[in-house]
Amino acid sequence: MSKLRFTHVETPLGLIELRATTRGLSGVYFEGHKPAPVPRILHAACRDDGHFRPVVEQLRAYLAGEIERFQLPLDPAGTPFQRQVWQRLATIPYGDTLSYGALAASLDMPAAARAVAGANARNPLSIIVPCHRVVARDGRLSGYAGGVERKQWLLDLERRARMRHAA
Repeated sequence: MSKLRFTHVETPLGLIELRATTRGLSGVYFEGHKPAPVPRILHAACRDDGHFRPVVEQLRAYLAGEIERFQLPLDPAGTPFQRQVWQRLATIPYGDTLSYGALAASLDMPAAARAVAGANARNPLSIIVPCHRVVARDGRLSGYAGGVERKQWLLDLERRARMRHAA
């Protein structure tokens, strides 16, 4: 198992914990994240603020509406199915949304909307892998590991930034 590093960063969405293995960013967790991340103590984690400088810079730029994509090495832990869903999440365009059913259909699994929603909920890279862009079929905001208010904030940020860039 690779060594786990972590740091905390204050953001407009509250305190966020960042985690990384030697291979890449492995976790982005809000205060009150649901489901709660595995405790760092189980991984003999060490705090390493300097290691996360590129992540923090890109996260701050994203939250300011200055960038649309992250350019970071990623190392999320998950099943092959979860990883497939997370890879598809990364292709949802900035400022757009997709329903759970449409996400399942795009993976050639139209009957698997619930399983896709479950994988979406287990995404350990909130914001970086944009699970906040997935909504209910009728457009309602449903479930988000950091809370629906944060999901709405992120979607509003992306829509405002996209409109600014289009003008």
